[in-house]
Amino acid sequence: MRDKIYFASDFHLGVLPEATSRARELRIVGWLDAIKHDAKELFLVGDVFDFWFEYGTVVPKGFVRFFGKLAELADLGIQITFFKGNHDMWMFGYLQKELGARIVDDELLLERDGKRFFIHHGDGLGPGDSKYKFLKSFFRSKLCQWLFARLHPNLGIGIAQRWSQHSRAASGGEETFLGEDREWLLQYAKEQLKDANYDYFIFGHRHVPYDIRLCSACRVINLGEWINHCTYAVWDGRELTLKKWTP
Repeated sequence: MRDKIYFASDFHLGVLPEATSRARELRIVGWLDAIKHDAKELFLVGDVFDFWFEYGTVVPKGFVRFFGKLAELADLGIQITFFKGNHDMWMFGYLQKELGARIVDDELLLERDGKRFFIHHGDGLGPGDSKYKFLKSFFRSKLCQWLFARLHPNLGIGIAQRWSQHSRAASGGEETFLGEDREWLLQYAKEQLKDANYDYFIFGHRHVPYDIRLCSACRVINLGEWINHCTYAVWDGRELTLKKWTP
């Protein structure tokens, strides 16, 4: 019976070195193969790719096994939703056309089985980080996208790959939980609860898996990443559970 909803984020496929990206891709494909028998929906909550840009007729090469498995899931009737992350915000119509996937720019408010979910990659939320928030607004602008599209793919993707070598994903180091008073996504969730009621907040971006209860009726789940943790969440119709994938 297909009755479960799965959530995962921050695969960072394509981050160098290539060998570790391929090994990570195979782990993800193994997980997708394991959930295809009971999955009803799959939410990939941003930074699936360490870089992504869709030119008019070109997309970054690679990820064949990953795309093949997603196509299999889509053909089984599993609804796939991609969120734009800070590394793969330049998704346009390719994945929608090839996989029937839904693309979400920012947050998604979801109701399932009588519960309310607030889902967002997590970048640019909460207090501070004004520099990134400005850059995000520029990178998402039509002008920036038009300018980047003028670069030949060899140059544009080459620049992006060199840039990604300096990202936190490329370092491979594990991040640590800063405490409730310093985790900005928890602060953001608390602010949202002042205006609306949610049962669950689901975020990516922060490379630390955690499950925090803000009050008796609300929890915040951070999905972690697949470089060190291989964590994901699953909704079974009654409970949302944070799990670790072990083949």
